[in-house]
Amino acid sequence: MDAQAFMQREKAIFDPFATLSNEWMIVGAGIASDWNGMTASWGSVGRLWNRDVAVCYVRPSRHTFKYMERSDRFTLSFFDPSWRSALDYFGSRSGRDQDKASGAGLDPVCFADDAVTFAQARLCFVCRKIYAQDILPELFLDPSIAAHYPKKDYHRMYVGEIQEVRVKRE
Repeated sequence: MDAQAFMQREKAIFDPFATLSNEWMIVGAGIASDWNGMTASWGSVGRLWNRDVAVCYVRPSRHTFKYMERSDRFTLSFFDPSWRSALDYFGSRSGRDQDKASGAGLDPVCFADDAVTFAQARLCFVCRKIYAQDILPELFLDPSIAAHYPKKDYHRMYVGEIQEVRVKRE
């Protein structure tokens, strides 16, 4: 399957709370010949600086981090619940050690050389990085947030301007 299986949309009907909490996403970065992705459930979409944006979080220890750092764009790919086991697989293996897409039964698709998603995705946001910042524990206003970081491996937040919304053709 190729990128023609997707259509570009001006709007996406999407419940970010249910989707991120229950269905998760794959954050992807890199180029067609060298990319990586990871399963994530922390993120947001909205408006910032008069732009439509998506926000994702990646720990520096993750293999995907180096791809996020050297890429200008990233993708957020969303799947139907029937693909949950593939996202479980994708989130529990490292791309350092194996071809996670193949192991998860997912087929990479490129919209451009630097925008990798999957044939099985129902929705994909293609984002251009416009801001990145490390999460700083001294700025936590609620002390309970620190419990998410027992190893003190704080995420880097990436804000991306949503350049394209791709929806699977039915």
